[in-house]
Amino acid sequence: MPKLGTAVIVGVGADLGSSLCRRFAAAGHPIAMAARDANKLAPLIREIEERGGSAKAYTADAADEEAVAQLFSSAESELGQVEITIFNVGIRYQASILNMHSDEFQNTWRVSCLGGMIVGREAARAMVPRSCGTILFTGGIASRRADAELAAFAVGKFGLRAVAQSMARELAPRGIHVAHFIIEGHLDKEQHRKNHPQAAKDNGLVSTEALAELYYQTHCQPKSCWTFEVDLRPWKDQF
Repeated sequence: MPKLGTAVIVGVGADLGSSLCRRFAAAGHPIAMAARDANKLAPLIREIEERGGSAKAYTADAADEEAVAQLFSSAESELGQVEITIFNVGIRYQASILNMHSDEFQNTWRVSCLGGMIVGREAARAMVPRSCGTILFTGGIASRRADAELAAFAVGKFGLRAVAQSMARELAPRGIHVAHFIIEGHLDKEQHRKNHPQAAKDNGLVSTEALAELYYQTHCQPKSCWTFEVDLRPWKDQF
C-alpha cells in the first residue's frame, strides 16, 4: 500500500487542533503539527506514536513568511509529500471601538487572515505541481457576522473567508480542494463546559472529535462532489 501524504496542521492547541492531528494520524497520514511553541506538543506526539502513527512538531508563527516556508520544506523532506494542509489559527481580541488599539487590530488581522493567506499560499505551491491536495480553513460565526466589540476578530475571519473563496475558485481547476468551515457554536472544552454547564449536559457544545471527523470526510470527497463551505452547529442552536 502506498504511503499516504503528510497532513500539515497549523495552529495545534489542546482542543480542535489536537483532535485534527489524532484523526488524520489514525487514517495513516504523517502529521506535521505547528504551533508557536512546539515543545508543548510533545505529549500529543507521544500519544499518536503510541497508537502507531507518525508525527513531528514544528515551531512556526503563521504570519511569518520565512517560518511557514521552512515548515513546508521541513515537512516534505522529513515526513513526505504534503497532501493536506489545515489552517486552524485565530485570536480573539474584544474591545469597544471607542478604545480599540490599532496595533491590536492589526495583529488580530495578521494572525487570522494574513497567516491564512501565507499558509494557503505555501500549501498551494507544494500541491499545484502535483495537481492534487486539500487545503482547509477554520472559520466561525465571525466569518459572516460582526458582533459588538469584535470588529478586529471579525475582520480577520471575514478576510480569511475571502482568501479561501478566492483560492477555491483559482485552485479547483488545478486539482486542489479548498474548503472553509464556519463553526457556529462553542467548542466542547473545559472553559466552555464551565461557562455553559447546561449546554455541556445536553450535548450542546461542538465535539472537537466529531468536528475533526467532518474535516477528514471533507478531505475524502471525490472530485465530482467537492464542498467549499461547511456550516455547522450543535443540535440545539438556532439559526
